[in-house]
Amino acid sequence: MKEFHKINLLYDFYGSLLTERQRNFIELYYGDDLSLGEIAEQFNVTRQAVHDTLKRAEQTLGTYEEKLALVDKFSEEYKSIEEALGLIQSYQTGVEPNGLERSKEILEKILTNRQEF
Repeated sequence: MKEFHKINLLYDFYGSLLTERQRNFIELYYGDDLSLGEIAEQFNVTRQAVHDTLKRAEQTLGTYEEKLALVDKFSEEYKSIEEALGLIQSYQTGVEPNGLERSKEILEKILTNRQEF
């Protein structure tokens, strides 16, 4: 996963747990594609301060993911749903006669895993 995409995904899941300053810098840098210098000018701080805040925020997001693994779980579910959809499409075209049954098993597994939370 590209770093840019990874940080945005982590931010979607854990951004509300960051400080307001970290959220602002992440949104401006990764969301609005501002440079360190542009962010520094806007907040009247040094480029180094922006860089340090971004790195700390990225580390914090990574730590949350290590402990909670919500992005990993989301990605696994997404892949399973894609697989189930592919099986249904294969069933409809006659390629996979057991496609409906197999897709049902995949979806039931997702639901079972969600109920455990």
